[in-house]
Amino acid sequence: VGIEDFAETRQAGFYYVDKTKFIEQLLDGWGKVNLFTRPRRFGKTLNMSMLRYFFEIGADASLFDGLQIAKNKKLCEEYQGKYPVIFLSFADAQYRLAELIAGEAERFAFLAQSDKLTENERSLYCGLTAVREGRYALAGEVLVSALQLLSKLLSKHYGQKTIILLDEYDV
Repeated sequence: VGIEDFAETRQAGFYYVDKTKFIEQLLDGWGKVNLFTRPRRFGKTLNMSMLRYFFEIGADASLFDGLQIAKNKKLCEEYQGKYPVIFLSFADAQYRLAELIAGEAERFAFLAQSDKLTENERSLYCGLTAVREGRYALAGEVLVSALQLLSKLLSKHYGQKTIILLDEYDV
């Protein structure tokens, strides 16, 4: 109860009802946009966290050892750890959107030195994480396109489309 992070659940040895078959089902019916609706407390955040750790480049693949998805070797070889992933949760309605996006952008600090980006693109990334007077400086025109920009920069750096996971989007 209360643990919504897939890695924490698996690493701490908590009981976990294996829902990794969901990954196969998602890939079978893959769409440009997928909407997951479930009642409150039905594990949407945990499932989205699971998706993040499955698809994200550099994530610990051993988190899936012994789970249903690990039996599908072909699918794992093709998709596991192959994508940049942006994961945002709008669960806290009081949380400023600029802080949320900039905080997620901070996870990708390597973009500021990426040799796969132009100097202008590296500068644009730095604008996403800039701080003024102790707060992230994202505002106005920059904020409107910040998520799109971060996705584009990650895609260019990795040469792979970016997966964007939005939790509590309706907030």
